[in-house]
Formats: sequence, C-alpha cells, structure tokens
Amino acid sequence: MILTLNLNCSLDKIYTVDDLPHGGVARAKTLQNTAGGKGLHIANICAILGEDYVVTGFLGGHTGAMIREILDARHMHHDFVPIAGETRSCINIGTPNGKQTEVLEKGPDISAAEREAFLKKYEELLEKADIIVGSGSLPQGLEISFYTELIEMARRKKKKFLLDTSGATLKESLAAKPFLIKPNQDEIEMLLQKKVSSLADAAESVRHFLDMGILMPVVSLGKNGAAVGWQGDVYHAMPPVCSVVNAVGSGDAFVAGMAIGLSRELPFTDILRLGSACGAANVLEKESGFVRQENVEKIAGDIQIKKL
Repeated sequence: MILTLNLNCSLDKIYTVDDLPHGGVARAKTLQNTAGGKGLHIANICAILGEDYVVTGFLGGHTGAMIREILDARHMHHDFVPIAGETRSCINIGTPNGKQTEVLEKGPDISAAEREAFLKKYEELLEKADIIVGSGSLPQGLEISFYTELIEMARRKKKKFLLDTSGATLKESLAAKPFLIKPNQDEIEMLLQKKVSSLADAAESVRHFLDMGILMPVVSLGKNGAAVGWQGDVYHAMPPVCSVVNAVGSGDAFVAGMAIGLSRELPFTDILRLGSACGAANVLEKESGFVRQENVEKIAGDIQIKKL
C-alpha cells in the first residue's frame, strides 16, 4: 500500500479566463473546485491506476468539510486528522496561451495536540504501507524538521519514504536520506547554489545526491524530462511532446507513477517509464493531478530512456 501525506491540503479553485489584465477585471469562463495539494494529487492517480493507497494529513473548517465531500464523492481512501483551523484555499487562473497564475494561501496553524494526533495516526498507518510519499509544504505550527521525523519513523519500520518538497524544508530533510527526492531545476539551483543550464548539470546534481546516500534522486526538467539516479548510474527520461492544457500537478503525477512502480516492484526502467508517463499524461487534462489510464499506457511506450 502507498501512504501519501498531504499535510497542507487546499481547496483548489481553477478558473479559465480570456485575459488576465494586471489591475483590471477578468471574467471567469469556467470554475472548477477540486481537492488540491500534492498528496491528494498522488492519491487521485493511485486510485485511477488501481493501486492500493490511503491519504492522510490535516483537515479543518468549512473548506476541510468541502474537501472531505469531494473525496467521498470520488470514493477515495482518506484518513485525516481533524483540526480547529480552516484548511486553505488556492486559486489557479488559466488563459488561452497556456499560462497559469496561482495564488496560494498559507493555511492553518497546527497545534501541539494536533501534531501528536497525526504522529499517532501515521505510526498506525505505517504498519500497512510499503511506500510513503511526503509531498508539499508544511503547515504553520510544524517545525521545519517535521519531515525528518517522519522519514526516520518510516526507516525504523524499513519503509521507503519518497519526499517531494522544496526550499529550506527539503534542505533540512536531506540528512535523513529519504529514498527519493524530486527537486525541479529552479529548486536545485537554490538548494545547491549553482546554475543548472544543461542535462550534464542536472546529471552532476543527481550524482551529488547519490553520493549523499539518497538512493533515487530525481531532478525534474519540465518538458525536457528528468535526470534520475539509481545504483550509481544516472539516467535521462524524455517524454514525447504533448499539447499542454494544464501543467499544474505534473510533478505530483510523476512522483505518483514512481511510487506505484516501486510498490509493484517493477524494474527500475519501468518505474521511470511509468513516472514519466504519468507526468506527461497530466498536462493533457484540465484538472490538476489527474490522468487517464489509456493516455499513461500510450505515452509510456514513447518515453525515451538513456544512461548518461
């Protein structure tokens, strides 16, 4: 089973407009409310691809209740810790040229009692899981080392922990050696304080993390695929060109595919192929963190993988 963590959930309000003038008025052509957050995106893709999973984290207030209703309507497996604060909302505004503008709320403040309630639930759920995916930002009230604690708890039970976060939280968590990390090009430049302007630069960054003891480091390169390390080697996975409808959630889809491949104990290249196909299939959809199984299967056959 895959245990996916969404510690800072959101209700995503996705608008499409003809134009987004700075300081002007934009009239929405469409509006879609979805259960958002990286961990929920991963759970959604697990459900679509028929993988056993459960998603946990924190939910509170009217927004949290709306998210529960959305998840229940989709028959998704969730086990959230209730909190006193209001779960955040996030806004995504898309224009016909494919550009998207996001407004992200900070989210609620987690109390000490709520933190402890989550750790108790996490320890219980760890018993059933073989893969844990921690993704996204930490809500207010949780210390920057919180993922480190979760990684170490998973390691004690011999579980693989995949971490998809960024900035200071990622930097703080590296010493705990999660099984997989997935910074993108901008994040890796901030983390290592060096420019990543080529595939060779990305491969060098991957080798840096391999040397640190991270078993499957990934550097996401957007439309240029991903550089991935495994057993001392670095590979480049390149998806086919896809017509982008909505790129938000593609990184989450990639991680979901990798997690599913690991849970199914596929060969490494098949794991990478599945992750890359899920990431590419996501851009074809209006909804973030959503893929169609037939698209994943079709794209997987067109993924180019080479050892660098």
